[in-house]
Amino acid sequence: MTDHDEAAAVRPLALAWAERHLESGERIVATEALHGGITAEIRRLTIGSRDGGARELVLRTFVDPFFVAAAESLLTREARTLTLLAETGVPTPSLVAVDPTAEHCEYPALLMTHVAGRTILDDEGLEARVPVLASQLVAIHAVRPAEQPKEYEALTTADTVVPPKGADAAAWTAAINVIRKPPPPYEGRFLHRDFQPGNVLFDAPPSRTADARITGVIDWPGSCWGPADLDVAHCSTILAALHGPAWGLRFAEAYEAAGGVLAAAPSERLYWLVRDGLAFSEDVRPVARAWRKAGRPELTTRTVEERLDAYVTSLMDALG
Repeated sequence: MTDHDEAAAVRPLALAWAERHLESGERIVATEALHGGITAEIRRLTIGSRDGGARELVLRTFVDPFFVAAAESLLTREARTLTLLAETGVPTPSLVAVDPTAEHCEYPALLMTHVAGRTILDDEGLEARVPVLASQLVAIHAVRPAEQPKEYEALTTADTVVPPKGADAAAWTAAINVIRKPPPPYEGRFLHRDFQPGNVLFDAPPSRTADARITGVIDWPGSCWGPADLDVAHCSTILAALHGPAWGLRFAEAYEAAGGVLAAAPSERLYWLVRDGLAFSEDVRPVARAWRKAGRPELTTRTVEERLDAYVTSLMDALG
C-alpha cells in the first residue's frame, strides 16, 4: 500500500477493519487524506481487485475527544440516514460498515462508498449554483422517513454567542434577545442540519463552475427532524460568510422559488435565521481555517467575522 503523505496513513486496526468489509479478492492499495473535514478525519481508500479493477471508499474517523464522546449517536444516525436515503433520489454515499463505539478500530469510524465530484467554494458561478443548491435542499426536505428521526438540537444559547470584535452592538443585542424567546411552532421536516456548499459535491471542472450539477450530498451525522427554516438558515449563514451577506439573504428566496415552504411570519423566519447566524459566531475560527486550506486564502478569521456581523445586522434591519 502506498500513501500520498503521512497524514493519509490509516491506523492499523481501522485498516484491518476496513479490509474485512471488502469483496473477495480486493485489497486496499492506496490511501489519501481528504481536506475540508472539520469534525473528523476523512480518508479516501483506493481498492484494487484481482482483475486489475479499482474502486474507492471513504473512511470517516472521529478522533477529537468531544466528537469521540458523541460518536455512537452521530455515526449510528449517519448510518441509518445513508440507508434511508439509498431508497430515495437524494444522491449520497452508500453505507459499507460502521463502528460507532470503536469496538474494532482505534477510534469510532464509518466506511462508505466514494462519490465522484468536488466541493465548490469559489465566488465564480455562484449565481447559477444557488438555485441548484436550493432545489437539492427542497428534495431533502421532501423525504418522509417511516420512523421520525431525532428532534433537532439548538447549537447555541443566548449566553454562548461570541459577537465579533467591533460588531454592531445594538444589532447583536437585539439578535441575542430574539433567541431568548421560545422557538416558534413549525411543521417538521427531515433535515440535513449542515447543508451548505462544503457538503455538496459537483461535477463541474474548475473552468465551468456555472454549469455545475450536484453529484452528492455528504456529511450526514447531524440529520434530524425540525423546521425547514433551520436548514435554510444554516446554508444562508455559510453563503453569507463565504460570499458576502447579500448571498445569505438571497438563499431563502431561491428555496421558495424551488418549491420550498418556509415560515409565513417574518418574525418566525427571523428567529431561525438569527439562531443559526449566532451559532456560527462560535465556530468562525476553525471554519475559516478550513476554507483557507480549501483554496480561499483571503477568508481570514477577521474577514469572516466582518461578514457575519454585516449579515446579522442585515437580518435585523430586514426582518427585526
